[in-house]
Amino acid sequence: MFKIGPGPSSSHTIGPMRAACHFLEFINKLPEAKTQNANRIEVSLYGSLSATGKSHGTDRAIAAGLFGWQPESCDSLALSELLQAPSQRYTIRLKNRDIPFHSSQIRFAEIQHHYPFQNTMVFRLFAGDRVLAEKECYSLGGGFIKVKGESEEGRSDPLYRYSNMTEFIALVTERKIRLPGIMLKNESTITRTSPKMISEKLDQIITAMIESVERGLKAKGTLPGPIGLARKANILYHRRKRPGFFPGQTLTALSAYALAAAEENAAGHRVVTSPTLGSSGILPALIYALRKNFHLPQERIREGLLAAALIGFIAKQNASIAGAEVGCQGEIGVASAMGAALLAYVNKQNIRTVANAAEISLEHHLGLTCDPVGGYVQIPCIERNAIGAVHAYSSYLLAMVGDPGKQKVKFDQVVQAMLETGRDMSTKYKETSQGGLAVCVATC
Repeated sequence: MFKIGPGPSSSHTIGPMRAACHFLEFINKLPEAKTQNANRIEVSLYGSLSATGKSHGTDRAIAAGLFGWQPESCDSLALSELLQAPSQRYTIRLKNRDIPFHSSQIRFAEIQHHYPFQNTMVFRLFAGDRVLAEKECYSLGGGFIKVKGESEEGRSDPLYRYSNMTEFIALVTERKIRLPGIMLKNESTITRTSPKMISEKLDQIITAMIESVERGLKAKGTLPGPIGLARKANILYHRRKRPGFFPGQTLTALSAYALAAAEENAAGHRVVTSPTLGSSGILPALIYALRKNFHLPQERIREGLLAAALIGFIAKQNASIAGAEVGCQGEIGVASAMGAALLAYVNKQNIRTVANAAEISLEHHLGLTCDPVGGYVQIPCIERNAIGAVHAYSSYLLAMVGDPGKQKVKFDQVVQAMLETGRDMSTKYKETSQGGLAVCVATC
């Protein structure tokens, strides 16, 4: 659920880079006799990868993956410089030799297509006009990918099974196991990793989130792209201490933190999917506030992050976290719900209140479209992170004062509503920049 990598979009950068790395690994494992005459690789992009892939840097991410770069460790500055000169020629390492590569070998294909997932990539290895190898990959949001015909190897079944929030609550109440215990045991079993290593990874994620906020709070100037959008986080952060400045320091600071991380994402810098990069400002803002303003211990924040992950997993499993599939309700909406759950858990609310906080937040993001102006993750994406962080806090407050047993709408029901709403939503409002603000606002 939480992946460290370069912005501005996990569906368009981290996912495609991982898919390209997968294809590179695949062709390097093929027999020498099959690949000895290979002379080029071509990649076709479909759905919103085609519609807004150029502005999101999908072509650069694909190229980086074919060069063997990894999202977690790649240099974001070097990534931003890839494919910038039309005359620039590159090479891809195939076994013990290099084959030529040029930006023209990445094709922005049909937006409307027959593939099962909106964001589809087809990788092909050629010898002349003959296809030697092919892989069909899907970017599912949050940096997750799926490869046609392949199952996830090396992963075991979870120790505690649940498919929705209702079943998870039953696990907690009937077996008397705390939320972090279930999440850690399952993660340890599925990935065959020790709980200690998982906790260390969570600490790395928390550190990366905090660093993204701190970098964004210091940064000034305008963001990349033709919009010329000015950064606001630094200004808002410093204005919070002005006498009489409404609405006060805490809420202003929270908004500034969210803007800071979201602006870093828009700049293509290192951030964390939470659950996507388009919504990568909400959880970091809340975690930064909990650490810096309220001085919560690391263990409590780590457990809160596990509560947030639970919400993200259920939403992804039963609906989607991809703007290309269900609109921004799956990105900002789910991120805000994850934030509300985190706040409820670290403030020692019971599991039903945690679920209710997430439900309230997601319920009031239903129908939110994904309509980035110019195809850039800037307008309305950045400000939505600030709104989503404040929304998470309000949702936690509403859940905290309510009777958990009298909540009329359940989290599983609102997830189903998000799925149905996403299915009915026009493709124009699913990250393609063909409707909404994307066509009503001038880009430059």
